[in-house]
Amino acid sequence: MPARVLPASSLGRRLVLATLTFCALFTLVTVTVRTGSAWNGNLTAMTAELGLIDQVFQRTLSKAIWEMDRETLQTQLDSVAQAAPVGRVQLSIRRTGRAPEVLGRQRAERSPSPLVPSLQRMLTYEPYPGASETVGELIIEGDERVLWRRLLSDVASIVITQVIQSLLLAGLIMWMFNRSVTVHVRHIAQHLGELSPANLKQLLRIDRRASRRDELSLLEAGVNNLQGKLSDFLEQQRRDELDLAAHRDRLAELVEERTAELRAANSRLEELTRSDPLTGLANRRHFDEMKDVEFRRATRLGQPLSVLMCDVDFFKLYNDTYGHALGDRCLQVVADTLMKVFARAGELVARVGGEEFAVLLPGADLDQARKAAERLRQGLAAQAVVHATSPVAPHVTLSIGVAQFDPQTMDRFDLLLQCADQALYRAKSLGRDRIAE
Repeated sequence: MPARVLPASSLGRRLVLATLTFCALFTLVTVTVRTGSAWNGNLTAMTAELGLIDQVFQRTLSKAIWEMDRETLQTQLDSVAQAAPVGRVQLSIRRTGRAPEVLGRQRAERSPSPLVPSLQRMLTYEPYPGASETVGELIIEGDERVLWRRLLSDVASIVITQVIQSLLLAGLIMWMFNRSVTVHVRHIAQHLGELSPANLKQLLRIDRRASRRDELSLLEAGVNNLQGKLSDFLEQQRRDELDLAAHRDRLAELVEERTAELRAANSRLEELTRSDPLTGLANRRHFDEMKDVEFRRATRLGQPLSVLMCDVDFFKLYNDTYGHALGDRCLQVVADTLMKVFARAGELVARVGGEEFAVLLPGADLDQARKAAERLRQGLAAQAVVHATSPVAPHVTLSIGVAQFDPQTMDRFDLLLQCADQALYRAKSLGRDRIAE
């Protein structure tokens, strides 16, 4: 089973990280924009609150100033100063012919700030209808710390909301991506990992509830198409390999047949170069090769070696009488007789001339060679090949010269062959159809 290769990083995780990164940047921008908006909203709200406070306390402060009710004036100022958005309140009371009297309240640890809103209002009082007197001036400034607290609360709410939205969005994207993509991609990867030439016919099937034509469908079709082409290619390759193997085997058979034919032809050619085409006996070349081999063996081992030289009596006269065709047939009968008589292993019969034959007899002494020559003469007589014009017999006869190797006087085979030729000459001189030594 192929080893399962785990991905170094999941596409889903990378998508979630990219989504979270985008959400973080989007949250940062959103928080910045909404923080500015919240700041402006808080300024507007604080301004409205200061205006409301002014409306609530304006008449009571104006009346307390007109009536010179110090206790009520102090109480009202304390009430204004204790309102949540108020950081400082200042009341200027006008005095005729004198400098205004200034009363004020301020929250502890408050420092002046140009960021906070302020409200400046002239206080008027109507002692009777139709009469209006300006009795003082009221200045109310907001508390910067209240602005920052509200802003921090808004920012925290914005950040928490955006983070929750980002996490929910990333989780939704990861869940959708895993459900719609990752599961199927892993299934495809597993399918491809388990592919082998044996199961290429097993097509990929993506298990989805609804049949959809999307990128995964294209991928599924592409994988199955690739499997089909690969299966067809491997099948074609297998057929080609079988055809090639069959062709190779056939070529091997043809080569073997041609080689056998060539060997046979070479063997026949070799045989033709070493044998006589008419009689099938060894020719002069083969005889010359073997005579030296047997001569060296006889010299080395001290074994006897004899040679017969045979000549068909009056063969020219036979050809003139019966024609060359029957003459060739006569020579074939003589050759067959020679091969029947000298069939022992090592004995070699060769045609060394037109009607002249030589017999090499390894291991045979002169007496054994003479007896073999007699069997040859009698065997040919038994064939009764008619030779009506022969002066010595009514049938074809042989004159045979026999010689034995003498190590004392013969240092080469030609001397032995010369002795056999001389013996053949004596056989002819004595009247033919005989054996001479």
